[in-house]
Amino acid sequence: MALPDDKELEAIFGDTIDLTTFKQILEMDEPGDNEFSSSIVFGFFDQAEETFASMDTALDAEDLEKLSELGHFLKGSSATLGLVKVRDGCEKIQRYGKQENLDGSPENDVKVCLEQIKKALTAVKSDYEEVETGLRNFYKDDDEEEGV
Repeated sequence: MALPDDKELEAIFGDTIDLTTFKQILEMDEPGDNEFSSSIVFGFFDQAEETFASMDTALDAEDLEKLSELGHFLKGSSATLGLVKVRDGCEKIQRYGKQENLDGSPENDVKVCLEQIKKALTAVKSDYEEVETGLRNFYKDDDEEEGV
C-alpha cells in the first residue's frame, strides 16, 4: 500500500491531524502493511479513554494538579500522532491545572480554572471523537482485508 497523498489524508481528517507527523508514522510501516502505525493509534485510543476517565474523576475532585498532569500526559501522546486539536485542548487543561491562563499569566481563581478545564475537556473529547472516527475509518480497510 502506497502512502496516501495529502489530499487523500485531508479528505479523511480535515484539520484534526498534522499530516507531516502522521505520514512520518505511516512511513514506519512495512510496505503493504499498516500494522505498526495501527498498533500505535489503537493503543492511543485505549490510553485516551483511560485518561479522560481519570480527568473526569480529577475534575469532580477539583484536583487541579492531577488535571494538569493528565493534560500534559495526553498532550504529549496526541502530539506524537499529530492530533493537533486534541493536543491543543490538553494544553489548555494543563495550563489551567497549573492555575495559568493560556498566555502563561497566573490565574488565582480556582473556580475560573475549573470552569475553563471543564470547557476544554468537553471540547477535547469532541475533537477526540472526530479524529478517532477518521482514524478508525482510515484503518478499516486493513481490518477488512485481514478478516477482522
